[in-house]
Amino acid sequence: MGLQQLQTAGLPDTTRATDVEHLLCWALERSSTWLRTWPEHELSATEQQRLDSALQRRAGGEPVAHITGHRGFWSLDLETDASTLIPRPDTETLVEAVLEEVPARPLTLTDLGTGTGAIALALARERPQWTVQGTDRSLAAVQLATRNARRNELTRVQFLCSDWCAALAPHSQDVLVSNPPYIRADDPHLQQGDLRFEPASALVAEEDGLADLKRIAQQGRAVLRAGGWLFLEHGYDQADDVALLLIDAGYEQLQRRRDLGGHVRVTWGRRPQRITVNPA
Repeated sequence: MGLQQLQTAGLPDTTRATDVEHLLCWALERSSTWLRTWPEHELSATEQQRLDSALQRRAGGEPVAHITGHRGFWSLDLETDASTLIPRPDTETLVEAVLEEVPARPLTLTDLGTGTGAIALALARERPQWTVQGTDRSLAAVQLATRNARRNELTRVQFLCSDWCAALAPHSQDVLVSNPPYIRADDPHLQQGDLRFEPASALVAEEDGLADLKRIAQQGRAVLRAGGWLFLEHGYDQADDVALLLIDAGYEQLQRRRDLGGHVRVTWGRRPQRITVNPA
């Protein structure tokens, strides 16, 4: 019944079965493993009502993560709400790039525009020797990320309100990471799928989606230590533009990483080890 309901609503074939499973697990308050172990379980009246309500909301286009109030990311279970972006699998590409590129020695890392805290918390879980924090200009996002730190027992990760690097001291960071807004204001995808229910401020940037990426690259130079890394997630067709932004801002040793769909999704560079000062 659930699949038919979502099919009638025009939801993608690729996600319908997964959506129904997630909503059924939520209605039963059970895991997917339990669901597969006990497929003959008959829903109680209360469980059926919860499932019917959830399916109706999903058929109306509401994201599963908003209905259930949580989303898995990396090895984390994150609380989600309408105040910020829903964590997506493509962003795990950014986490992978940082873990592979940056040495596993003690250092300081900040996730800019942290939202749910997904990136900061994933990196903190994998690198307990790192000092990790996240910033966001939205107080609601900072509060959500803080709850997620407690939820995943990563309370050493701190979150604070800041407009990108504004609250960071000069030359205080070894690594900056960010998944900022990078969608063009006229992108038709904004009127489709889950994006319709997510805050435009976390999705859309001026200058053809490049304004915040440019701002982070420029501000990052001031707060990174010599040799520090800046990792940026960006749109599938923005790799060359982002590379130029990083070069113009003075970063070196640029590298790229592709996402699950084969698109270049993450670009990063390093602040020079030596800062050359032009004579007056």
